[in-house]
Amino acid sequence: MNIILGIIVVLGCVIGGFVIHGGNALALMSPIEIMIICGASFGAMIIGNPLSVTINVVKSAGALMTPSKYNKIFYLDMLTLLYDILNKTRREGLMAIEGDIEEPESSPIFANYPEILKDHHIVEFICDYLRIMVAGNMAPHELESLMEQELEGHHQEASIVPGAIQNAADGLPGFGIVAAVLGVVITMGKIGGPPSEIGASVAAALVGTLLGILFAYGFIGPFSSYLNHKVRDESRAFECIKAVLVASMNGVPPQVAVEFGRKVLFHSVRPSFSELEEQYRASKK
Repeated sequence: MNIILGIIVVLGCVIGGFVIHGGNALALMSPIEIMIICGASFGAMIIGNPLSVTINVVKSAGALMTPSKYNKIFYLDMLTLLYDILNKTRREGLMAIEGDIEEPESSPIFANYPEILKDHHIVEFICDYLRIMVAGNMAPHELESLMEQELEGHHQEASIVPGAIQNAADGLPGFGIVAAVLGVVITMGKIGGPPSEIGASVAAALVGTLLGILFAYGFIGPFSSYLNHKVRDESRAFECIKAVLVASMNGVPPQVAVEFGRKVLFHSVRPSFSELEEQYRASKK
């Protein structure tokens, strides 16, 4: 929703201001310049990235229209899931959760949190490190170090697509200049013709520069920033899990271990202590 609102504001202010000053909005509608600028930018992205990255950039258009799923409700479920698992290990021993982590889809604990179960990466991360904990042959600081290495790699991988989009945004003003120069070349061929025709040709060339800058800073650059925010939100979810599991390995009781994870969350999505307590009670019922 905020993407659509932002697009409306950008176009409304730019085109609206142009019209208020007496400009003709139709003069900005130049399909040829748009084809040159956007096509060249997309081609440069293909050249500069592996095919898999380009495909993921195209797929990321869907992510632009959806809000981040890592909200307060998601974290309430995730923290309660971790509490339930750790509480079971405290009562019955680490081996008691072996079936839950080997087949989480069939686990009665995971089944209580269908939204978490849908997130394959989160479930895999939790189960992998619980499996290491069950094996019992790794010190807490070694587990934490391994988690940090994996999270660093995950963050770098997740940042590839926003980075490719940002590179495309950085190149758009340059391709706008290319379109403008091509327009000037065409204008030079019309020297000696009617002044109105030359003026229209010059205007079309200048529109190319305008569109390149507008696309870069009004749309493509902000799209990259939005995806980076989603990457940040996902990374914070993994950091939360890491904090809980490392605290548990250090002998902290389940309810306190979950507090370690809650404290690393951003304030905008962090459940309060009382909200988490209420969720615990609800899960027990």
